[in-house]
Amino acid sequence: MSERMEAEPSPYAEVESALREEFAGVHSASTVTRCVEAAHYGALEVTGYAHPGLVERIARKHLHVLALVASERG
Repeated sequence: MSERMEAEPSPYAEVESALREEFAGVHSASTVTRCVEAAHYGALEVTGYAHPGLVERIARKHLHVLALVASERG
């Protein structure tokens, strides 16, 4: 008998989706994913818990800063 294991959805899947849509044409999907992952780990280090709302706010700030730096360079 084979049991099928389904992967648990990421608690940040909705965050990534919203930020990908918000920053479409500005950042690639992989950049958004990396910012969400960095925000997740940063929130864990500072608060001990990474609530999706906090992760979204941190990742959005990172993405805004990256966009600002890119616009100043080019």
